[in-house]
Amino acid sequence: MSRTRARVSAPDQACVAAVDLARAAAEELARPGEPGEHLGFESEGDRIVTHYFACLDKAYRGWRWAVTVTRASRAKKVTVSEAVLLPGTGALLAPEWLPWSERLRPGDLGVGDLLPTPEDDDRLTPGFTETDDEAEHQAVFEYGLGRARVLSAIGKDRAARRWHSGEHGPHTPIAHAAPAQCSTCGFYWMLTGGLRHMFGVCANEYAPDDGKVVAADHGCGAHSEAAMMPPPVEQAIPILDDLGYDLMEEEAAGSVDESASEELGHS
Repeated sequence: MSRTRARVSAPDQACVAAVDLARAAAEELARPGEPGEHLGFESEGDRIVTHYFACLDKAYRGWRWAVTVTRASRAKKVTVSEAVLLPGTGALLAPEWLPWSERLRPGDLGVGDLLPTPEDDDRLTPGFTETDDEAEHQAVFEYGLGRARVLSAIGKDRAARRWHSGEHGPHTPIAHAAPAQCSTCGFYWMLTGGLRHMFGVCANEYAPDDGKVVAADHGCGAHSEAAMMPPPVEQAIPILDDLGYDLMEEEAAGSVDESASEELGHS
């Protein structure tokens, strides 16, 4: 059984020869002198050929003019089908378009700006699903009277990861130089709910993180138990007189007085 092959038509010679016609079409769209040298052609089908010209515009380096020409069946006259500017190899392209919700970054929201959340935001869940111990008051609310949506498990996990890896987490220079962690500080105000074991709010007005959420293993120099260490006492350097000397009397060779009559307790 032979494999079926697609028939590839040979380039139409009349369309291939219509280089001047294609250049004229490109010059109508570009500014004078911008279409450069002819870069070649490509057969697009029966009696359809696309000619490529270099783009000399400095704002579009790496791009090329593409002009497609064609002719009708049994017709001798070649006509222009379309002319466009296309990016080539190494062309400077704009970044891929993203919706505003994905382009937004922390700090972009200004005064008066509104940031609506979609209905299917996976960071939120209906309010009646809240089951934290600190939220038992939700049980006395009829459905619709409490908060419409609360943080979901995904939303809490994302917040915890973001806070712990940020500038108020344990991996910062100020935390490494701190005398102790925030969890042992008297100014550490623990959060309620499922995040209370990992995060709290700094309540020290002199601390750099005052009023901000900090990780329990964060720290700074304003720890409540930080003690002022007394300055070390420098030992005085001993003074040695190596110029003078004292005369010492010569002692007897033995250390026991042989004339003493006291018994020494041995024979």
